[in-house]
Amino acid sequence: MAKLYFYYSTMNAGKSTTLLQSSYNYRERDMNTLVYTAAIDDRFGVGKVTSRIGISQDAFLFRSETNLFDEINEHLKKEKVHCVLVDEAQFLSKQQVYQLSDVVDKLKIPVLCYGLRTDFQAELFEGSKYLLAWADQLEELKTICYCGRKANFVLRLNDQGEVIKEGAQIQIGGNDSYLSVCRLHYKEKCGQI
Repeated sequence: MAKLYFYYSTMNAGKSTTLLQSSYNYRERDMNTLVYTAAIDDRFGVGKVTSRIGISQDAFLFRSETNLFDEINEHLKKEKVHCVLVDEAQFLSKQQVYQLSDVVDKLKIPVLCYGLRTDFQAELFEGSKYLLAWADQLEELKTICYCGRKANFVLRLNDQGEVIKEGAQIQIGGNDSYLSVCRLHYKEKCGQI
């Protein structure tokens, strides 16, 4: 039975690596996957899912106006699709999460979404909010804080490594801009304790 999955975490927990491994597992068995990533995230090139460990795969892009159900349904007219994988799923809109649930419910194709749970202000992203609400299965991918505890928050840093507490929710960046930390160190660095 097809399901909608949401694999979530903070930065640097291996979300893209896990997605690429899942896609490889399907393709190794001669099954087709459709891999999507957010057009807004072009850190490693447009239309690519790239892992920090150096592996990558070409991907279709989703933008705010992309109707994922229609696009996947059109693709089905060309070839069978065994699984849809979505990287940077926090950037999905509410409507796009609903469309992906239709891919599962109407087209009977499993959809695996990978993304951040919260932003640098500990607020849910829109895509994450609705995936947490509507996914059939949730799985947290874990990483660690510099103290060794589980990291479940992310800090945004300026060029001097200082914590930024305000700003736009979306700012594309990697290790130079973000640091995954535990709740205690998030509170400390944000001056909350």
